[in-house]
Amino acid sequence: MQSATPSTPRRDFMKILGGLSAGLGVLPALGQGVAAATATARPSGSRYMGGFAAPKLETVKCAFIGVGARGSGHCAQIASIEGASVVGIADLYEDNAKRAENSAKGRGHAPQLFFGDPNAWRKMLAETKPDAVFIATPWELHAEHAIGAMKAGAHAFVEIPLAISLDELWAIINTSEQTGRHCMLMENVNYGREELLYLNMVRQGVIGELLHGEAAYIHELRGQMNQVDRGTGSWRTYHYSRRNGNLYPCHGLGPVAQYMSLARTEDNFRRLVSFSSPARGRGLFAKQKFPADHKWNALEFKGGDMNTSIIKTQLGRTVLVQWDETSPRPYTRHNLIQGTKGTLKGFPNGIAIEGVTKSYHGWASTEEFDKLAAQYEHPLFKRVGELAKKMGGHGGMDFLMLFRIIECLRQGTPLDQNVYEGAFWSSVGPLSERSVKEDGAPQDFPDFTRGEWKSTAPLGIVS
Repeated sequence: MQSATPSTPRRDFMKILGGLSAGLGVLPALGQGVAAATATARPSGSRYMGGFAAPKLETVKCAFIGVGARGSGHCAQIASIEGASVVGIADLYEDNAKRAENSAKGRGHAPQLFFGDPNAWRKMLAETKPDAVFIATPWELHAEHAIGAMKAGAHAFVEIPLAISLDELWAIINTSEQTGRHCMLMENVNYGREELLYLNMVRQGVIGELLHGEAAYIHELRGQMNQVDRGTGSWRTYHYSRRNGNLYPCHGLGPVAQYMSLARTEDNFRRLVSFSSPARGRGLFAKQKFPADHKWNALEFKGGDMNTSIIKTQLGRTVLVQWDETSPRPYTRHNLIQGTKGTLKGFPNGIAIEGVTKSYHGWASTEEFDKLAAQYEHPLFKRVGELAKKMGGHGGMDFLMLFRIIECLRQGTPLDQNVYEGAFWSSVGPLSERSVKEDGAPQDFPDFTRGEWKSTAPLGIVS
């Protein structure tokens, strides 16, 4: 992730970071006021971006803002994809930028480097004029970087979440519609083998009418707090301190939303309720691992260790969404989709289909699962899956996502995820914060499409 460089005066950087952190608590509330006002009027001269296809690009000039934990991997993989050219790299840290440069050079690219200044990315955009910008910076900077990239004429591809407030999400949507540039949330989990398999089975009606989904991101990450001055923990810890809700919903929710075609013709997000458990784990970890006078022990961790939210859709379907990055608990994304004829799930994988698998009292046997998987394997995974596994990145899902981005831009076809989906999935963050604050009071989703979701076809099974 993008971090401070030694050439940046320490007190100035910490003042910037402190100001950002202090503002985190008020941003979600601001979005509630803008939602109603913005939902009814699309800015003059702009267009609806559902199903949008940009003009074909023979070569996609790619630039990167933030090449630390995630961005460096994106840079290396993009540099390996035919038709992509790495032209610019920006990071606060010089060593991050040069490491990414070396990786790109080893794959035949010659990017320009920009570092040592929080605004170096703006200079990169002006000088390299990229077609696509990949953003892997702290959450509170995503909106600024995405909007800046689109205004500079580039398509923006943003790590999770797309933004942390409704105000910012609306600003991203308005900018995308005004500039005619994609802004895609880089939800890599939608490109996992099982997620693609289940999407194909759902599209072919294997489990009937969809009724319910379950999504989660349960991943014990307290160790990131050891990154005190640099790295993910140096900024993410402040979010656990000041915000209480589901701050990271998209890994579990993205696939389930695509199964249900939410925000695409069939159905849409309607409202949400949310509750958080007591906040214990982060404070205990700080006391156990750091001196009493350490800055982590000066924080009051307000974010509950486990958040549970329930989404109700326009059709009345339900989606359970959970988030816990604190508790000592095995990793899971749930990834469950339930229909009138059966259920598909993950962690561990399971299939139960009426008249197909043997018993409802247990999931399909390994042999049954493998047979069904072979029958319904997603065409995209058949085509690129083996290469993706070799290239790596969470079992290949990262590479497959980046491959599809470049492929769509070169072919001039719509992306697999549009800006509105990224906004809906990310909006669970600020909406859950408000619901938790109001003791579980229902919160209505803004209609980021302004009623036009009904004209956007469901995601097809691309070959």
